[in-house]
Amino acid sequence: MNFKLTSMMAAGSALALTACADNSAPAAADREAMEQVVREYILDNPEIIEEALIKLAAKQKAAASAEAQQAIVSNFDAIYNNPGDYSIGPADAEITVVEFFDYRCGWCKRSTDWIQALPKEYDGNVRVVFKELPIFGGISETASLAALAAGKQDKYLEFHLALMDIKNNNDLTEAKLDEVAEDVGMNVQKMRADMKSMDIQRKLADSKQLARTLGVEATPSFFIGNEFIEGANRDRVNELIKEGLKG
Repeated sequence: MNFKLTSMMAAGSALALTACADNSAPAAADREAMEQVVREYILDNPEIIEEALIKLAAKQKAAASAEAQQAIVSNFDAIYNNPGDYSIGPADAEITVVEFFDYRCGWCKRSTDWIQALPKEYDGNVRVVFKELPIFGGISETASLAALAAGKQDKYLEFHLALMDIKNNNDLTEAKLDEVAEDVGMNVQKMRADMKSMDIQRKLADSKQLARTLGVEATPSFFIGNEFIEGANRDRVNELIKEGLKG
């Protein structure tokens, strides 16, 4: 046991024994005396507060990690096997990487080429699943609905890549969505009608709810097996892919 902590406990014990020997002393006075000893000890040794906070943070982190792991296990099929999701790479690939993204997320845009290259880089052993998560709201949400609607015309990937290629977020407008749709060969009127459909609305709502359940609060965020990687941490994603392929 830490020597400083032992000394403090010993001091408290001494006060307690004194109180037991003198039953005439009021309990409140005994408590105040012990509190004073503890207070003075902490003031003289403030590092014990830091030690306690470090241990508390570690305990909370471990609890959060365990909770996150359980959320992944409980929602495994929704994460990896949702038939309504769009993906690239072989359906039977050994490793599946799931990405939550927003069309106005700068790091998502910068990660696009890397993400698209994963199946080829790993010789067809990696599949990438796309999950819409318009955390910035507004036009981001509209863009997600448009992308999901593009899927109904078998143009999801083309539309997705075109939106990710818009470097200036101010250029992502309602008119731009229609322009991109035309450029990739879509029927704009059908896209707009599908965006309002219950099917598309539900798909986006389900994706957002899944993100909340899993504790996803930023984009991009990735899932591989039972691991959650927040942010564009390419090294960690590649590390987990390689570990999975070795196994």
